[in-house]
Amino acid sequence: MAYDYAGEGSLDYMPCRYGRSRLLFRGPRRDLSGWFVAVLGGIEAYGRYIPQPYPALLEAGLGGKVVNLGCPNAGPDAWLGDPAVMDVVQRAAVVVVQVPGAADLSNRFYTVHPRRNDRFLRASPLLQTIYRGVDFTDFSFTRHMLRSLFEAGPERFGLVAEELRSAWCARMAGLLAGIPGRKVLLWMAEAPPGPPRDVPFGEPLLVDAGMMERLAGRVDAAVTVVPSAAARARGMEGMVFPPMAEPAARGVPGVAVHEEVAAALLPVLRGMM
Repeated sequence: MAYDYAGEGSLDYMPCRYGRSRLLFRGPRRDLSGWFVAVLGGIEAYGRYIPQPYPALLEAGLGGKVVNLGCPNAGPDAWLGDPAVMDVVQRAAVVVVQVPGAADLSNRFYTVHPRRNDRFLRASPLLQTIYRGVDFTDFSFTRHMLRSLFEAGPERFGLVAEELRSAWCARMAGLLAGIPGRKVLLWMAEAPPGPPRDVPFGEPLLVDAGMMERLAGRVDAAVTVVPSAAARARGMEGMVFPPMAEPAARGVPGVAVHEEVAAALLPVLRGMM
């Protein structure tokens, strides 16, 4: 993963591991003794191209340790399947869980890579029966596969969407049940949670307001952050990336968005200290 290493025009993410985890997180590595907050998330929490992602801003604002467990391409399957990660969140006083999409987890229709959950591995016989004629060997990533299935038969895609929603709810419930400390659910997206939509577009993919409501009783707080017009206007201001990475940098939240996320979370976390 080239973005883990410093180069011309790049950040040094100081990649680190905790315990025997096979997942690589953004450093510097934090001491896990005493009181700390842990943040579970994907590329946004990791803060690709961001000098100070929102977990670092939270640490500065709280004056206490924040362990950044953000990992690009990881989701509930990777977290639950990694005993070292679960050990960290079980020791944390507070855990912030950034809401992941519903595409990147194994289910009755397909299997994903156990650590890089955005990697599609194989389709089940059931999915192959529903989508006869589709060559699943063409797919390496879940989103590419789901968009192709939607285009091949939107009327059939509702079955896939419903399965993913069901699997997501079960996996997220299991994850939250395994965290004994205080829990904060973070919705970080371009729009607030809305009604179900059987289309594989928008993040977090295929997650709707009803699914969030089902988790409400399992967490101590839920925070929704939709970037303001001012944050959007600042675009890539303050981001650090090599010239060839500009298209990728445009696809992730900018510095101003991270600042708004931290500002929304800080009062909630201070109330839990």
